[in-house]
Amino acid sequence: MNSLSEANTRFAYDLFQQFRKSKKENIFYSPLSITSALAMTYLGSQKRTASEIQKVLHFNEVTEDTKGGAKTAQVEKLDNVHQQFQKLLTELSRPMDAYTLSVANRLYGAKKFPFLQEYMDNVKKFYLASVESVDFANAADESRKMINSWVESQTNGKIKDLFPKGTINSTTILVLVNAIYFKGLWEDKFDPKLTQQQEFWLNKDTSKSVQMMSQSRMFNFASLEDVQAKALEIPYKGRDLSMLLLLPNELDGLAQLEDKLTPEKLIEWTSSQNMNMMNVSLLLPRFTVEESYDLGATLVDLGMVDAFRAQDADFSGMTGSRGLMLSKVLHKSFVEVTEEGTEAAASTGVSIILTSAPIYETFHCNHPFLFFIKHNKTSSILFFGRVSSP
Repeated sequence: MNSLSEANTRFAYDLFQQFRKSKKENIFYSPLSITSALAMTYLGSQKRTASEIQKVLHFNEVTEDTKGGAKTAQVEKLDNVHQQFQKLLTELSRPMDAYTLSVANRLYGAKKFPFLQEYMDNVKKFYLASVESVDFANAADESRKMINSWVESQTNGKIKDLFPKGTINSTTILVLVNAIYFKGLWEDKFDPKLTQQQEFWLNKDTSKSVQMMSQSRMFNFASLEDVQAKALEIPYKGRDLSMLLLLPNELDGLAQLEDKLTPEKLIEWTSSQNMNMMNVSLLLPRFTVEESYDLGATLVDLGMVDAFRAQDADFSGMTGSRGLMLSKVLHKSFVEVTEEGTEAAASTGVSIILTSAPIYETFHCNHPFLFFIKHNKTSSILFFGRVSSP
């Protein structure tokens, strides 16, 4: 494995398996947003702290040299990850007429820990981010409000109060913040006149009434026989981004599909070349999901232990000395899917010639399903979600 997007997909999968344990019905997060923020701490980490972050984010797999698979020098390997991030974030930040996508990163550090100029320059260079010095010791709540206000402005007002009262106090030393915002219109909008109240089956015995959108046309489609499910791609205007839906064949088949999910399958299923254009009757509920995650315990479970321990954390690449540790990693996300398109925050033209009567496939999302929003050119999963109850 060599690409950053594959590493991100593996980390997205690891997070999903952790979030599944919470018993939440709906799940929604931005793996890219979380990875890019954590990668900024990786940039300033040393020794064991660095190697733990590297493993959790699968960066140790990105850095193998493609020529013959031999390892390059450690320094070059690390630079490779940060340079790939620079390329990716630059690509994602290009202003587009067809949609709005902004990824913003920021680090807030306590005033008593002045950051090294080299670290600040590199964070700006590779992660298009800024580093702010704040007075957590004497003005913790003012600092909290300032951080929340920045996040709200970066996500078009969708993510409010990222840090609730009490989460930042006078002992806080370092806070890393990631914000991602996306608003896109479908390439082919759903006709609101066709939206009707229909049943969505939460399980085999229980249903609820939802606003179900409908359209029939040619979609990129795949039948995943090995996992008893199907995949469908809905492009956004401009076709740079797509929503990918994974729908189990059975009403209560989602748990089984999730059990069979692997990073390799995720990479395979989210690839457009493994799909074919088919005539499809699509039903998709309107839905809004808003979720909050305190990622500290999750990251520790995945193996990022030292970063959260005062006696073990080594972020001397940021300040030139030890004594810096991560206290909070919070992630909040929002998505709204309507007839027009998708608003989400956290954070190829095919010509077809029909030679015979088209086969009609049905793709009715009237029971729990998974969805991804991905950037096609870089194969990056920007958002990852599960809808069990729209």
